[in-house]
Amino acid sequence: MARGFSKVIVMGNLTRDPELRSTPSGTQVCSFSVAVNRSYKGSNGDMVDSVSYFDCSAWGRPGETIAQYLKKGSGILISGRLEQRSWEDKDGQKRSRVEIVVEDFNFVGGGDAPAEGGSSRGGAKRSSKASKASDEAPDDISDEPIDLSEIPF
Repeated sequence: MARGFSKVIVMGNLTRDPELRSTPSGTQVCSFSVAVNRSYKGSNGDMVDSVSYFDCSAWGRPGETIAQYLKKGSGILISGRLEQRSWEDKDGQKRSRVEIVVEDFNFVGGGDAPAEGGSSRGGAKRSSKASKASDEAPDDISDEPIDLSEIPF
């Protein structure tokens, strides 16, 4: 019998601030929800916008990081697995929910850091050597045509 496989990759925006909790054993778990927008052409030819919402949980250090640096509206790229939870509510009815258990994530978007000299909540500056270098014109560019026979590939 073949083993199952569950892998999900989702990029979207948080629909609410992340909620960080601790289990009785002390493990941190962060719960949040991600909205994923999609546009497509409908049957009448008009563009239609659609939104899907996914509940997510991140355990341990990844969950702490998400809770520390992200807020409602922040962009995130997550990969993880689908997991179904079942329980009985107060009325005795059986309930279930499928959620994404985050295994890896990346922050997406520019954040709210000032353009120069300031820092975001994480303290990282947004400037880089590459962006500074692109502002200056290189000195070794001439107006001579390029000889394609000199290109090594």
